[in-house]
Amino acid sequence: MTQRLAIRRMKPADLERALDWAADEGWNPGVDDGTPFLASDPEGFFVGECEGTPVSCISAVRYGEGYGFIGFYICHPDWRGKGYGKLIWDHAMAYLEGRTIGLDAVLAQEATYRSSGFESDYHTIRHGGLSLAEQPSDPRVAMLGQGILPTVLTYDRPFVPAVRDAFLTSWCSPMAKGRRGFVFVENGELRGYGVIRQCREGFKIGPLFADTSEVADTLFRALAGQVRGQMVWLDVPERNAAAMALAETYELSPEFETARMYHGEKPVLDLARTYGITTLELG
Repeated sequence: MTQRLAIRRMKPADLERALDWAADEGWNPGVDDGTPFLASDPEGFFVGECEGTPVSCISAVRYGEGYGFIGFYICHPDWRGKGYGKLIWDHAMAYLEGRTIGLDAVLAQEATYRSSGFESDYHTIRHGGLSLAEQPSDPRVAMLGQGILPTVLTYDRPFVPAVRDAFLTSWCSPMAKGRRGFVFVENGELRGYGVIRQCREGFKIGPLFADTSEVADTLFRALAGQVRGQMVWLDVPERNAAAMALAETYELSPEFETARMYHGEKPVLDLARTYGITTLELG
């Protein structure tokens, strides 16, 4: 390193720059990811600067009292090989000290994270393709609105290691730019929900949580049917055979794979009902 790295918390404009960097890396973020991401933990997004020039970034989002998730770990290509990435990584790990920490690692970096004390739990495979789905005519499917949001927040809890109400309240807002959610309600009980969001290219579905494969299929059609003929992506936990079959049914092809890794005690999650994770950046 030839210049000292100054690390500070991101402002909204810094996060928009980080999203641009993520797009340059091929991660294809959503067009309005910044608002719900900052809602998850306004203090958990960091930028590293050399004499005022942004050179690296990372997110270290705290959920509840005992869990955190690392994402957005990027060093600008012009500044790589100088140790600036490691410095902001150490800052994020210190910020989350004492918590179980999760991340989604590209397979090429799995060994690197393992050397930092992370252990692999399961793999997620991104599937993508043109949406061929037609919206279902099913009275059990409805738009996700404010009235059912408290029920959605409760339903969400078995799928993630800690409560994430602040994030989901923003993520599922019916007024959100470029995002739309649907719920499946049967006999007065919520049986599943999902969200689709517009990205720099095409659309991503996530999360997609459902009690059964039938519910997941119906919700997928409600979501993907909104953008029939356009590209959609779904991040599927490989361990869920029914979710893998859903992607195949709608001719979504595997594109790349990540490893969910944890530092500390591995949480027990309901992967059997997880048909699509929310985001690779926030878990």
